[in-house]
Amino acid sequence: MHLTVFGATGGIGQEIVRQALDSGHRVTAVVRDPARLAATGEQLEVVRSELTDPEEVRAAVAGRDAVLSGLGARTRKEAGVTARLTRTVLGAMDATGVRRLVVVSAGPVGPVPAVEGLLDRTARRIVTALLKDVYADLGAMEAELGRSATDWTVVRPPRLQNKPVTGVYRTVVGGFPAKGRFIGRADVAHAMLAMTGDPGVVKQGVGVAY
Repeated sequence: MHLTVFGATGGIGQEIVRQALDSGHRVTAVVRDPARLAATGEQLEVVRSELTDPEEVRAAVAGRDAVLSGLGARTRKEAGVTARLTRTVLGAMDATGVRRLVVVSAGPVGPVPAVEGLLDRTARRIVTALLKDVYADLGAMEAELGRSATDWTVVRPPRLQNKPVTGVYRTVVGGFPAKGRFIGRADVAHAMLAMTGDPGVVKQGVGVAY
């Protein structure tokens, strides 16, 4: 496949690019600072963009088989950027007829796990309160996806870790894995790439955790 990756210099975005190239895909990585992108290869195209020029973004997605997004606020001060930039991506996809989109959100934005103990429930409430602006931003992004014509999938991980890819994790379509407290960024990327070609997760939120 020919993929476009937004947020390609973030922790998850870097892994998406690396794993996609390792799997033989062609990748267009859209970044603000190309120097921060570690991946290289003949199948890699790097596009420098602040995502402020709609024509520039349209050119980055036109003709691609799918778009993957690791966009997200890195701090509470950046809350609001995820929904805004995703809106730009959605506009470019609509203009160019590209439909498949897989994005990363966060576990607390989705439904509460069917089975949740007191410890997990308390931790969820504390984290949600501390990062309420960031989660509100992600919620607004998910609402934008729901109103769009894209074949979207939202991947919702819990607390992220820097660990090597394992390919071993749990997923719940429309929910969240019970007692799912951690997952490595590399495995989130692995899940997003696997879901790109899965029609069973189109227009669904998917919880993913160890």
